[in-house]
Amino acid sequence: MKKDRQSAILEIIASIDVETQNQLIEELAKQGIESTQATVSRDIKDLQLIKELTARGVYRYAAGSKPGAQNHAFRLKAIFRESVTSYDNAQNIVVIKTLPGLAPAACSAIDNMGIKSIIGSIAGDDTGFLAMSDIAVAEQFCKEIEEMLK
Repeated sequence: MKKDRQSAILEIIASIDVETQNQLIEELAKQGIESTQATVSRDIKDLQLIKELTARGVYRYAAGSKPGAQNHAFRLKAIFRESVTSYDNAQNIVVIKTLPGLAPAACSAIDNMGIKSIIGSIAGDDTGFLAMSDIAVAEQFCKEIEEMLK
């Protein structure tokens, strides 16, 4: 049962944008699979699903692109808290200012997150440039940075 439910979850998130656990529960019910929020939450953890930002500026569940994606998220947050001094976006480019020597670490952490809306990054000594897919995504990523720094 668990294996079938988790397979169904992977199929659902691959075919449609699922933003919440409740939406996932509803989609499972449409397939005849009854589930609780607690069970879906455990499945999300077991499957190491991540939330990624879509081009529309909303989050959706996705299969982690690399093993340990959750560990990368933790490391990214730690790197940002320790190194980022300021950030802003200029159209679809996010500029990150860091303490001297830490921009490569910050950009490398971001690159390893597998965020599809990031086209690429360039890091100098204390400045990183992130080319985002569009302006809205760049603005949303700045909001994420703000949350990481709290």
